[in-house]
Amino acid sequence: MADKINIIIVDDHEVVRSGIKFILSTNFNIQKIEEASNGKIFLKKLLSFKPDIVLMDISMPEMNGIEATEKALTKYPDLKIIALSMFDDEYYYQNMIDAGVKGFVLKTASNNELKLAIEEVLNNKTYFSQELLNIFFKKTTSNNGYNKETAYITKRELEILTLLCEGFTNEMIAEKLFISPKTVKTHRTNLLKKTKSNNTVGMFLFAIKHNIIKIK
Repeated sequence: MADKINIIIVDDHEVVRSGIKFILSTNFNIQKIEEASNGKIFLKKLLSFKPDIVLMDISMPEMNGIEATEKALTKYPDLKIIALSMFDDEYYYQNMIDAGVKGFVLKTASNNELKLAIEEVLNNKTYFSQELLNIFFKKTTSNNGYNKETAYITKRELEILTLLCEGFTNEMIAEKLFISPKTVKTHRTNLLKKTKSNNTVGMFLFAIKHNIIKIK
């Protein structure tokens, strides 16, 4: 990655910010790293600092990550925000997705995973920790209905999208729906286009935002 990047770390624990700052400085060509201990300070810094990536904690005093993300994206819709999550933040996952984050990374993630997440989001993709995806897949329920935002998705595509979000592979979906894996692959390609997604995670986000599936 040749271009220098600006990053802001929003977390109320100084030791967490310091650790992430060290990881970033050794893995990226950094222009500048800013820090904020809560959402209010973060929003103030945005007035003079334009980050390429925001690493956003969820639970913070003064203003939490959900409210800070909503307010920031209302004013700066192109901002790329990655949520920094703990397993016990599970209650807030839906809110952060609705607020518009581009991905989730566990605070216990490896240096390589954090690096990958940032690279993916910088390239206009989404990124979810595999551990978090496993949680999501186990805790989703299908709404299995249409709304005006998803009316262009066929009934069969809706079935396949729901199964993909539940963690089924192409082969498993083919067996379940009594169709060929090649047909599933064709539907999956169409779904990527219709949902404007780069991968299954993007489709998963789309499905949550449009109430096709819900997190229990």
